[in-house]
Amino acid sequence: MTLQATENTLNAGGCYCGAVRFAVSQRPVVKGQCHCHACQRMSGGAPHYFMLVPPNGFHWTAGTPAQFTHPDVEGAVTRYFCDGCGTQLVTTRPDMPGTIVKIGTLDDPSGFAPRVAICHADALEFHTVPDGVQVFEGLPVA
Repeated sequence: MTLQATENTLNAGGCYCGAVRFAVSQRPVVKGQCHCHACQRMSGGAPHYFMLVPPNGFHWTAGTPAQFTHPDVEGAVTRYFCDGCGTQLVTTRPDMPGTIVKIGTLDDPSGFAPRVAICHADALEFHTVPDGVQVFEGLPVA
């Protein structure tokens, strides 16, 4: 991920305090919600709502996020967040190209509708999945 502005912004977003900003310049490949235990832990108990943006479709436009990769987990994701306010912004996976953008960080999330629910085997009884959303008990296999 590089720090640069983009002229073809489809959506933009950032952290709660405004120190870290980003732009999305390509349509997402996937829109979904993740129910895995790690996402529940990071969100405080809810599933994470996300969109997967192609590799060249995401750019930092202001600030530099902090990052965390769990050192004891093989193939761990890297989570990017604001070290000022703590907002979790995006995630990257070593086995998947692209950037996983957290929907709550978008300036205008109104066009978001999940198409898949992943890792549903970890869902809690109060988690809901909208009608018509395809459910996967784990990660979908390509």
